Amino acid sequence: MKETGLMFKAPLVRAILEGRKTQTRRIVKRLPLRINRDANAMEIDVANIENGEFAKRIPCPVGKPGDRIYVRETFCYQWSDERGWLDECWFRATTPDVEHPDGGEKSPWKPAIHMPKAVARIWLEITSVRVERLQSISRADAIAEGIQFFNGDHECGAKNYMDKTDMDYSLCPTDSFETLWKSTGGDWEANPWVWVIDFKTISTTGRPA
Repeated sequence: MKETGLMFKAPLVRAILEGRKTQTRRIVKRLPLRINRDANAMEIDVANIENGEFAKRIPCPVGKPGDRIYVRETFCYQWSDERGWLDECWFRATTPDVEHPDGGEKSPWKPAIHMPKAVARIWLEITSVRVERLQSISRADAIAEGIQFFNGDHECGAKNYMDKTDMDYSLCPTDSFETLWKSTGGDWEANPWVWVIDFKTISTTGRPA
């Protein structure tokens, strides 16, 4: 069983913890030779997309159904000098105000990229993998990506992640996901091929048995 660490921003970590996020998209880094690069067609030989493989040549680097993902997030921790092991760990997504364990003046937070597997609290299990164009995302998938939205009796809207507003009455879920993608530095207009990874949460308290 493969275990892969993926970085998630604080709003998406909270969405996972709240049960709102069950899907993530990651750009396909390598493209197979068998792809139609015609800007008007933008088609791929879909007959060759099966079982989480891309054109039967490039498997999803994150894993396949049954493999695990551990969430890498902004964190800080304190080691016990006496015992020689992890004494306590904090996660910025849910505990934003933490004093430096050593009383230092610099920020105690460490970037998600530096999080070791041993301190990860959130573990996910991949349930399905497929490939599609970024802009092909459906309304249901945008919601599965964890965006914040509401659908009232007389009005609806969704969060605009670019201007940090609570809700934007002019946005639908797919528009909201577009702002989320852009807020992380992604190029929406490029419309890249992406791995669409569905998952379920199997632990929020550390590595599962």
